[in-house]
Amino acid sequence: MTHPDVGTQLRAAAPDRLAEALRDHLQKECGTGRVEILLPDYQLSGLWPVLGGDAVPDREAANRCFSSQQIVASRRTGGEGLLHVPLSAWGERVGVLVVEPGPAGPEALRSAADVFAVALRAAESVTDRYRRVRRRARLTMAAELQWDLLPGRCLGDERFTLAGQLEPAYSVCGDHFDWALEGDRLTVTVLNGFGEGMDAALLTAVAVNAMRNARRSGANIVEQAELASEAVYARFGGTRHVATLLLEVNLATGAVEAVDAGSPKAVVARDGLVRMLDLEQQLPVGMFGDARYEIQRLALEPGDRMLVISDGVHNATPAGRAPYGDAALAAAVRRTRLQPAADAIGTVMRSLEEYHAGSEPTDDAVIVCLDWAGPALVSRV
Repeated sequence: MTHPDVGTQLRAAAPDRLAEALRDHLQKECGTGRVEILLPDYQLSGLWPVLGGDAVPDREAANRCFSSQQIVASRRTGGEGLLHVPLSAWGERVGVLVVEPGPAGPEALRSAADVFAVALRAAESVTDRYRRVRRRARLTMAAELQWDLLPGRCLGDERFTLAGQLEPAYSVCGDHFDWALEGDRLTVTVLNGFGEGMDAALLTAVAVNAMRNARRSGANIVEQAELASEAVYARFGGTRHVATLLLEVNLATGAVEAVDAGSPKAVVARDGLVRMLDLEQQLPVGMFGDARYEIQRLALEPGDRMLVISDGVHNATPAGRAPYGDAALAAAVRRTRLQPAADAIGTVMRSLEEYHAGSEPTDDAVIVCLDWAGPALVSRV
């Protein structure tokens, strides 16, 4: 008798029952014992169970698995040994699968985890179950809109790794990032919307969707910026605008085209040195209806790390202190040298939090980190 594979089991399950379908498959077909699925919260402060309560058998092992994206064996607790298997899809760190192993080897578990991660990303658009696990506090309406607009929080393959984070996670207003991959072309945008609350979120939503509309029609980043500027101006008449940095990266060569339309800044870390990119600022998107933009060009080298930050990071002035600024940012970036991109953004955000010294941020913040490894060895069609 042929047993159904995990993909068949997941496709047959209701979207809100994927976790149970995976557990049943692993226990019946792979002979595993206990099974748990852990998902990260919006702030990336911890991993939280889908199947059980809030108890996590070995948080340290789960966190190491999530960070390293490698299988981690748990220390034995009460005579129980566990394997922690990363859940990832297209570079997105979806969560961690925790299993008490049976006859099936780690690679079989990892294969099942990969299939489940793809199914979970698809299911999140039609069920709220997994989003409820991820949120540890109520989101503001503005934050709800911003998180739903995001393309994800990580993306990558053998050529590059990309990661982004919004803060404060549960009340972010107008800051945002977007990206899209097609062949060797990676488009990245970071936005800083004018204003607060829902006004800022709606402004950013107009700009993001206008740029997506242009990009999906085959437009380059100049045309994306100009269409977004026209759309925002038509809606708000120049009273509101969106500071935006648009980047188009050629993953085969490292060539980068940029349109700097406002306040987001970019830094590049190379061979232990951190330098601010000297880009000529142009008008923010939406300030004028007939704004025209020009491309600036730069080049990445294999191993380079580029970080793009909104003004909520580099212009932060907690309790009247001097702005966080270039020096503090460069020091934080240097501390990320041995970290993957997804952990690097957390290091910079923690540095910013420490700079606030307990005072509440007066602006939201976004950080996007791009690591370019170099052209792929295998040609892509």
